[in-house]
Parts: sequence; C-alpha cells; structure tokens
Amino acid sequence: MENAKQSERPLGLWALALGGFGIGLTELSVMGILPEIARRFSVGADTAGTLVSAYAIAVALGAVFLTLTVRRIDRKNVLVGLVVLFIVGNLVCALAPSFPVLMIGRIIAALCHGAYFSVGSVVAADMVSENRRAGAISLMFAGLTVSNVIGTPFGAFLGQRWGWNTIFWVLTGIGFLVLLSTWLLVDKTPAGGETDLRGQLAALHRPSLWASVALSVLTFAALIGPYTYVSYILTGVAGFRSTLLPALLVAYGIGTFIGNMVGGRAADRSLDGSLLTFIVGLAVVLALFASLGQSLWVSLVALVLWGVLGYATAPGLQLRLMNHAKGAPTIGSSMNIAALNVGNAIGAWLCGIPLGSGGANAQGALWIGAALAAAAAIVLLISTKLERQSKAIKQS
Repeated sequence: MENAKQSERPLGLWALALGGFGIGLTELSVMGILPEIARRFSVGADTAGTLVSAYAIAVALGAVFLTLTVRRIDRKNVLVGLVVLFIVGNLVCALAPSFPVLMIGRIIAALCHGAYFSVGSVVAADMVSENRRAGAISLMFAGLTVSNVIGTPFGAFLGQRWGWNTIFWVLTGIGFLVLLSTWLLVDKTPAGGETDLRGQLAALHRPSLWASVALSVLTFAALIGPYTYVSYILTGVAGFRSTLLPALLVAYGIGTFIGNMVGGRAADRSLDGSLLTFIVGLAVVLALFASLGQSLWVSLVALVLWGVLGYATAPGLQLRLMNHAKGAPTIGSSMNIAALNVGNAIGAWLCGIPLGSGGANAQGALWIGAALAAAAAIVLLISTKLERQSKAIKQS
C-alpha cells in the first residue's frame, strides 16, 4: 500500500472508477427505456417510474445498513462481493419475465450502489497520501459523472434499437469487467478499527457529523431537484426545441465531469472554503437561470455551470462526512451516500410543486433550487464557525 501511495493515481483507482461508471449507468439508463418497459409489461408510466424511486430508496438503505453489516470484512473482499451483487441484480433484470421480477432486480442492484461508493471512497482515500484524498475520491466518482453524460441517452438508444433489456445485458458484462479489475488491481484493505459496532455508532453523537449530513442533503436537493424537471426548464424557460434536448443534456453531463475533477483538487487545498464557493456559485447560477433564462446563450452557459458547480461539491461533501466520522470513516461515507439520495428525493418533490401537473412554472423549480443552495451555504457557515469555536475551547 505504501508503494501505491507514491503514485498520484494508482491503478486500483481506475478499477473503482469503472465500477462507479457501471453503477451510475445502472441508475440512469433505465430512465431512457421507461416507455419500452411500460409497453413490455403493460403497466402505466407512473408504475414504470417506480423503478427509479424504488432504486433511490434502496440506495439510501443499502448505503447505511449493508455497509454496517460488512464492517468486519476486508474492504477489497467487500467490493468484490458488492460487484457480484451488481451482476446478479442486472442479470435478474435482463431475464425478468414480469414487472415485479424486474423491480426485484433493480432493488438488488441498488443495494450495491450505496455500499460500493461508501466503501470505495474509504479504499480510494487509503490508496494515496493525505493531501490527495479528495482527488482520489473524485477520480472514483469520475466514473459516475461519465455515466451522467451518456446514461439516459445510451439506455434509450439500446432500448429502441435492440429491445428494453439490452442495456441490462450490457451492464452485466460491465459488471464482470469490474469484478476482474477489482480482483487484480485493488489492494487488500483491512477493516481497520471499525469492527466494533458500538464504536461506529458513537460517531452518530457528533453534531458536526449531522451538520455535514444536512449540508449534503440540502446541496444535492438544490442540484438534483431542479434537474429532475430540466426538460421543462429548457423548453419552457429557455425556449429550446425539444429536438435539442439530448445535445444539451450531454453539455450538462460534460459540466458534471469537469466539476467533479475540479472539486476534488479544490477540496484537497481547502475543504470548507471550496465547498462554500461552489455552493454559493450554484445558488447564483440557478437564480440567474430563473431570471435571465429567456436568452438562449445565458441558459446554455447556466446549464453547463450548473453541472460544473453542482458536481464540484461531490468529493468535498464525501470527504467532509468521512472526516467528521473519525474512527468510523466508512459509516461517515455511507451516511453521505444516503444523504445525497435523500436530498435527491426531497429536491425533486419540492421543485415539482410549482410545476403542478402540467409543468407550467418551470422557473419556480429553479428558484427553489437556488433557495436550497443558499440554505446549504448558511448551514456550512454556521457549522464551520461552531467547529472552530469547539476546537479553540479544546485547545485552551
């Protein structure tokens, strides 16, 4: 492990990034084939949509409870087991003869999602030196952000050309590649000092940890909440033709990839300072989009900056929770994954309120997103002030 830490980007990080890509593709690609699934199993669009919401709930549950369950096992072996779960889940989906079986497959795959990023973040951070930990985490999450670029359109392309279950066969194949690369490239990483459940749960008594949880919830509610209705925003607010949506979403996805990489480097230099900058920037961009989005050029720039600034927070949010769960970084990591998914759900619900059933007030979703980002900035300012005061008291 010491030799690996001499390299800025050990090969094991690329194996983790490939896993992140496969998992992100599993989450997003189904959104592009919901009409095909609805037709195949003779269910309504709302029923087909439960494949997305059920996945998010299972991610949050798996992130915490599955991570705690495997706390005594070598982390490399945990990752291998989670990839096997990923393969099984997607294989069940590919072979599903009915909608309930497809749902079961989605839930199995989702349980691996949260735990993989929880454990993988700790493994990635352990691969490098102290001052490169956020950068290592961002590289692992780079696979997830790449899936943001191609996930939904890729699923739609395969589903329309070769059938709804083609994407699940592709994901199963990716799973085997991840399994092989993890086995060969990721070093064994002992469970460390986290085997005692009581000791891990003691981290839950720290106010700074819960402040970080709230920060993650609010930040991703601000990021993903409005994005849930991005098609309404781009056509209703900005006035883009619907035929341009795929290209625009790719532009947003490229922004998320850039933001993730920039955010990792920035967090290694100044964790809280960079997070505050990105979150305030996100609030400003969403507010400008809402007020000036009638200009096509303004909306295009705002869309890309939305992705850059929003996803630049991801490595820092992950590292912050890990830092505040001292002695139990894995539970801190798992709680962050759960918090991000709770934020996704809350943000989508709140930002959907002004749209109503017809999607008439898409600007309202942007204003709510800006308000959520502003609330996240306030939480971060208060938290850092209280943490400094607590540290000063302990040192005196």
